[in-house]
Amino acid sequence: GILIYNFFSIHLLTSSIEDSPVDKFLVDVSGGSSQHLNSVQHGECSYIFILPEPEESRTGSWPEEHDGNYEGNSVQKESPQGKQSCLTQRIQHLELAMENYTQWLQTIEVFVKESLTEDTTHLRNNALHSEMTAMLDLGTKLHSLSTQHIRRLTDMETQVLNQTSRLEIQSLENSLSSIKLENKLLRQTSEINQLRDKTDALEQRMRNMEARHHAELGWIKSERTKLQRLLVSQSSSIQSLELNLEQVITNNSSLYREQLQLHSTINNLLKMCPKNKVSPKVFKQMDEQRKYRDCAELFRAGFNRSGIYTIYISMQDMHKVYCNMESAGGGWTVIQLRKDGTLDFHRTWKEYKMGFGSLTEEHWLGNELVYKLTNQRQCTLRLELTDWNGKLAFSQYDKFYLGSEKQNYRLFLKSYSGTAGRQSSLVIKGADFSTKDMDNDNCICKCALMLTGGWWFDACGPSNLNGIYYTSGQNSGKLDGIKWHYFKGPNYSLRATTMMIRPLDF
Repeated sequence: GILIYNFFSIHLLTSSIEDSPVDKFLVDVSGGSSQHLNSVQHGECSYIFILPEPEESRTGSWPEEHDGNYEGNSVQKESPQGKQSCLTQRIQHLELAMENYTQWLQTIEVFVKESLTEDTTHLRNNALHSEMTAMLDLGTKLHSLSTQHIRRLTDMETQVLNQTSRLEIQSLENSLSSIKLENKLLRQTSEINQLRDKTDALEQRMRNMEARHHAELGWIKSERTKLQRLLVSQSSSIQSLELNLEQVITNNSSLYREQLQLHSTINNLLKMCPKNKVSPKVFKQMDEQRKYRDCAELFRAGFNRSGIYTIYISMQDMHKVYCNMESAGGGWTVIQLRKDGTLDFHRTWKEYKMGFGSLTEEHWLGNELVYKLTNQRQCTLRLELTDWNGKLAFSQYDKFYLGSEKQNYRLFLKSYSGTAGRQSSLVIKGADFSTKDMDNDNCICKCALMLTGGWWFDACGPSNLNGIYYTSGQNSGKLDGIKWHYFKGPNYSLRATTMMIRPLDF
C-alpha cells in the first residue's frame, strides 16, 4: 500500500516556494534522491506537501511477498504467520522511516526556526524602519510645530517685553507725576499753613476792628441823635430858604422876560429910526449888562454861533464856557471834549473838581460848576460819540443831576434814548465819581487806577470816556481806552467824544 506521511507548511511573505531555501534543503537531506513535492500557493501563503518514495526505491526494494501482488492501496491476503512477519518487517521499515523523517523534521525545524528568525529580524527591521520613518515624519512635524510655537512664543515674548517696557515707562512717568504732585502738595500745604496764619492774624484784626467799631458805633449813635436834632432845627430854615429861592427864581424869570421885552423894544425902535446913527458899542454894553445863566439863554438871545461865552450862576459867580449852538437844536453847554489826545485826563480829584484844559480844545469843565448848573434847574445830558470810521452816535438822558462834593459828585440819570446802543453804558441807578487819588467805586481793584481817568465807575462799569486816547490801529483790544460798551464793545477806544447839558425846558 501507499503511506501518507506528515506534511508541514512554511509561510513565506516575500518569495515563492520555487526560490525557497527549503527546496534546496530537502534535496540535500534526501541524499540526492528525488522526492515528490506538491505545492499549493494562495496569495501570500504557500503549502508544501512532501511524499516520500517507496522503501524499495530508497533501499533497493520492498520485501517480497509471494502470496499476492501489491497494487495501489490494496493488500493481498496472506497466511497468519506470514502476515505477521510481513507486518513486523513493515513496522520496522516504518520505524526506520519515522526516525529518518524525525531527523528531517528536526533539521527542517532548525532551518525553519533560523529562517523565521531571519524573517522576523527582517520584519522587525522593516517595522523599525517604518516606525523610524514615521517617527522622523512625526519629529519633522513636531519640529515644524515647535518652530512655529517658538516663533509665536518669541513674538509673544517681544510683545510682553514691549508691553513691560511701556508699563515701566508709564510707571516711571506715574512716579514722576506722583513726586511732582507730592511736591505741589507740600507747597500747597505750606501755602495753606501760611494762609492759615494770615487768616488767624486777620481774624484777630477783625476782632480788634469790631471792638473799635462797636465803640465808634456808640459814638456815631450819639452823634446821629445830635444830627437828627440839628436836622429838625434846620429843616424849617431850609423850607424858608426854598420859599425865598422860589421867589428869587420868579423874580429872575420876570426880570428875564423884561429883558427880552426891552431887547425887542430896542430892535423895534431901531427899525423905526433907521436913519439915526447908533454906535455899536451901545448895543455891546447893553448885551454885557445882561446876565445869561447858561448857553440855552444865550441861544435864545440870538447867539447862534458855537464858541466861548460867559455865564452867571449868580451875580458874583461868573464862568467861561464853550457853547455848542449847532448840535440837536443848539443851546448846549459843553462839559467834556475829546478829539485828538493832546490832553492827559488821568488827573486828581481837585483837578476834576475845578476843571482843566482849553475850552476850544480838549477839556473838562469841572464837577463843581456842573453841580451848580444842574442844581439851579433840571437839565438834559447828551453824549456824542465818533468811532474811527467816522460813524457818529449819541446817547441822551432827559433828566441829569450831579450831587455835591460831599456826595462824591454822584450821578443821577433818567429816561435814556439814542443810537449808541439799546441800553445805557452809564449806570442809571447812580454812581459816585472816582479819580486816581479818590477811590469811590464799588470794586476793590480801584477802577480809576486800573482803567485810568476820572469817571462814574461803579464796579468799573461798561463806560469810561476819560480813559487813555489810542490812535487808529492801536485802539482795538484796549480795556483802559475811551470806552462805550454798548456802542463799540468793551475793548474799542473811540476817536472823539462830547458831553453837553441843556435845560430840560429849552
